[in-house]
Amino acid sequence: MANKPTTLILHGLHQTSLIIYPLARYIRRAGFIVHTPNYHSLGQDILAHAKRLDDYLLTHHNPKEPINLVAHSLGGLVVRQFLHDHPNWQVHRCVSLGTPHQGSVCATYVKRTLPFLIGKSYIGALDGTCPNVPKHVAFGVIAGNKPQGLGLPFLNHHNRHYRTQHGHDGAVFLYETELPSATDRLILPVTHTGMLTSSAVASQVVHFLEYGKFRRA
Repeated sequence: MANKPTTLILHGLHQTSLIIYPLARYIRRAGFIVHTPNYHSLGQDILAHAKRLDDYLLTHHNPKEPINLVAHSLGGLVVRQFLHDHPNWQVHRCVSLGTPHQGSVCATYVKRTLPFLIGKSYIGALDGTCPNVPKHVAFGVIAGNKPQGLGLPFLNHHNRHYRTQHGHDGAVFLYETELPSATDRLILPVTHTGMLTSSAVASQVVHFLEYGKFRRA
């Protein structure tokens, strides 16, 4: 491929595109054209997020040219919904960062106690019912195992209650990031939010976008 595909990076819950600036800068330096569209993670549902991404692409991208999609947390579920609802786009490769593909235990606890902090992001997304990734799409998964973050009380409670010792990144359990159809999966010593500023994560994202697999030592 002579020219590198335009790459879109999606933020996660309670975030804006500002938080993914370090990652976007790293990917740009690798020679990719990068877009960082925003979406209303609380006020709209997953279907609206996918439609918003489609509308953004219709305005900013030639549908005859391939794209890459990189997404953090909830953003990875938006990508899955987008792939299902708008299959007309030429998606080259995708990478999710800390995305709870199996659903989010933390989000379930928060929904029960502080539902306004979850908004419309639960049904069809964080509840684990997002559409599957089409088999032809190369999809890489990066997860973190550094257990620090705002979700720590909920995750620790869950482990104690069920007498388990599941690893996590402070917001998402490792097993929740598993995607059966993933092309490759990598676990790094980063927190849920820290992965957005990690040069190790950014380097692996670029490697997957270029080669369709993560770099192994």
